[in-house]
Amino acid sequence: MTNEMLRAPAEVKYAEELDWLESIDDGPKPFSWRLSPRMVRLFVLGSERSDGLDREIPQKWFGDRSFVERSIVTLASDRGLLLIGDPGTGKSWLAELLSAAICRDSTLVVQGTAGTTEDHIKYSWNVSMVIAKGQSRESMIPSPIMTAMEQGMIGRFEELTRATSDVQDALISILSEKYVSIPELDTDNTVFARPGFSIIATANSRDRGVNDLSSALKRRFNFVRIPVVTSKASEAEIVRFRTTELLRRHRIELDVPPALLDILLQSFADLRTAAASATSEDEKLESALSTAEQIGVLEDAILHSHFFGDRTLRAETLGGALVGSLARRAPEDLAILNKYWHGVVEPRSRNDGGEWTRFLDGGRQAISTLS
Repeated sequence: MTNEMLRAPAEVKYAEELDWLESIDDGPKPFSWRLSPRMVRLFVLGSERSDGLDREIPQKWFGDRSFVERSIVTLASDRGLLLIGDPGTGKSWLAELLSAAICRDSTLVVQGTAGTTEDHIKYSWNVSMVIAKGQSRESMIPSPIMTAMEQGMIGRFEELTRATSDVQDALISILSEKYVSIPELDTDNTVFARPGFSIIATANSRDRGVNDLSSALKRRFNFVRIPVVTSKASEAEIVRFRTTELLRRHRIELDVPPALLDILLQSFADLRTAAASATSEDEKLESALSTAEQIGVLEDAILHSHFFGDRTLRAETLGGALVGSLARRAPEDLAILNKYWHGVVEPRSRNDGGEWTRFLDGGRQAISTLS
């Protein structure tokens, strides 16, 4: 079934694993949870030898154990969970994994944008059915959040701070009262949340000031701040994990040499350091330089090597992909990358040679082409 989907949700992708965990789970489960909190944590963070399982459960989210535990405890309470952090820190992926483990459905999602309306988190109407038969529960179209309420499941709200204040205010009522009124109906006009219902929202910390959350809404959420991954080893694990998924999805057999992964990680670390010491926005790349963007650079290089190269990932291809992915503003970003290439990559090429030299050449050519 997963072969028929461009991107299978976590509950489909890991269905066999979730079935096995459920079959051996004898721990206490809150509400209608499919797995106990301990098994949810194990599914997300992977198993250890001390767990004494008959099979290994791979790690799927890479971060501090305490963040996952606090998230699970929040969802077992009557409060919503707000995952907040910089772009590319894995907030949405963690929300998806938690939803998949708890209720085996991570697809009840509302995407927050400037165009998101109250209907998107409550309900709307099937106009043709209303014209034919009038307003009724049958002609009502429940939102993903309302569906989660009716079924006692997890609803997800992506990019909460991008939604307007009236949408956020509507969410306050749902989180506090745990029901939605349908004033258009005379009977059967209230949808009550079943036990197990909760909301996982995500917010981009860089969106501060777009649509700030009210104090009332903040009180309905427990905040879990997801920091940027600073450990080179952890970041390497994340990139390897996502790259393996990418290669499997595209059915590509291609090795990622450890030396090239080190160059990618070091380049992003250098660029983050330069951004931290910059004195103005013009001296910073527009890119957030997140782990997700590293994966995007590597994906670009792998696909280019597979379709237009000799199916071998080379340093010059990686250098070109990095420049092409990060040069979003002209001339500002190109000037920053050109400075990095001359001031950092070129000296490393002279000192270390090898792959750094080829990486230097690929980046130079890309900068020249884009300038």
